[in-house]
Amino acid sequence: MLLYGLLGVPLVGALLLLVWGHRRLAAEMNVLFSFITLLFAVALAVRVMRAGPMEFDGGWFFMDAFNVFLVGLTALVGFTTALFSRPYMRIECAHGRLTMVRLRLYHASYQVFIAAMLLALTTNNMGILWVSMEGATLATVLLVSLYRTPAALEAAWKYFILCGVGIAQALFGTVLLYFAAEKVLGAGGNALLWTHLNAVKAHLEPTVLQLAFVFLLVGYGTKVGLVPLHSWLPDAHAEGPTPISAVLSGLLLNVALYAILRNKVLVDGALGTQLAGHLMMGFGLLSVVVASFLIRQQSDVKRMFAYSSIEHMGMMTFAFGMGGAVAVFAGLLHMTVHALTKSAIFFTVGHATQKAGTQLMSGIRGLMGINPGLGWGLMLGTMSILGVPPFGVFTSEFLIVTTAMHEHGWATPFLLVALGVAFAAIFGQVQAMVFAETSLPRLPHQPAMTPVFLHLVLVLVLGIAMPDWLAVWYRQAAHLLGA
Repeated sequence: MLLYGLLGVPLVGALLLLVWGHRRLAAEMNVLFSFITLLFAVALAVRVMRAGPMEFDGGWFFMDAFNVFLVGLTALVGFTTALFSRPYMRIECAHGRLTMVRLRLYHASYQVFIAAMLLALTTNNMGILWVSMEGATLATVLLVSLYRTPAALEAAWKYFILCGVGIAQALFGTVLLYFAAEKVLGAGGNALLWTHLNAVKAHLEPTVLQLAFVFLLVGYGTKVGLVPLHSWLPDAHAEGPTPISAVLSGLLLNVALYAILRNKVLVDGALGTQLAGHLMMGFGLLSVVVASFLIRQQSDVKRMFAYSSIEHMGMMTFAFGMGGAVAVFAGLLHMTVHALTKSAIFFTVGHATQKAGTQLMSGIRGLMGINPGLGWGLMLGTMSILGVPPFGVFTSEFLIVTTAMHEHGWATPFLLVALGVAFAAIFGQVQAMVFAETSLPRLPHQPAMTPVFLHLVLVLVLGIAMPDWLAVWYRQAAHLLGA
């Protein structure tokens, strides 16, 4: 029942908001459905952590420490983003950027997106995983193009085409995976159940699995935003509504990386080599370096933080590619803290751009004078994402870099230079946005800052006093990934 509630609530919410999503209490309904989904996620997480890995509906759904942790993170960020979008989207309507019809589309598509993410995380079938990722793509295309400006339509079209090509590559990789599994497990849907594949991974044809993983990495890597498959991501962040930027960085990229990791476990078991890990390390390190230098060239605040997301997804991919207990633990921690921090940053950026009337950083100045909560939210969020101690991002990046020093010393200079360039570029811009003089008047009302500081407090706790039960949780998930 918990799993049905988790998947069913956002679908019911999408249907209701498709009809009533433009009415007065539509934003509150969106928050309510997201909160109920969070309650089901927490209850399911508690059950799985107590009872261990569980299968549902004859094995078509599967939960373990790895995906149930991501389910909880997805539901939490989905709820806090819904809280933020409540005042944000109303101001967008008041400014004439949205009509009632588009507001209804936003609320319904938001719940469809959450449902697709949760289905991708809970399904045991690698084919349904692909279908749910495609469903998330279609939902977010509608959300990115919500403003219907030429730039928004261009960004949505680029997103659709590039991710469509990428997801087609992932489909071919899934077909090859089925081809290898059919010879061992027989024909039928059970040949794509991950638990069945994991049980016989040592008997799968290595050559086919090698080729399959290349297509899967390229396909799902497009959704992760790995260089050179990243060009859709900055445009989608810059032209879509800010709540969508938050869930793209905080949720979609994580779920796409999750799909890669599930397949990596199978390939590692079939090959007995580090081929998959080396490919991930290469793409991850390239993404970190390229994104860091591209950050310096940005004038749009949302594009700047979009490139920051590419950098951090590269760090995670590199960490999981290295493998080992410490690196995988650090990668899981980085998935958590990046999702929480980057969504909090986009919450503050959303309020700041609404007030300034521009996304150009040269036009956003003196946030501390406009509203101290807004200024401190952006500055603390920036310090966190740049890895300033004692925030959790520092802990995860420290573990990743020190592991690289120990096991792959050649990569360490690239990581350190890239992190330094990104730090200087982002901090220099944000400092002026927060502390410079401004002629804008103070905000007449307090923006929705509760989600911002909730996320930042959680990231701070993860950096200085991680609860023992959460550390055990991460270690269990790392063990499932072969660490």
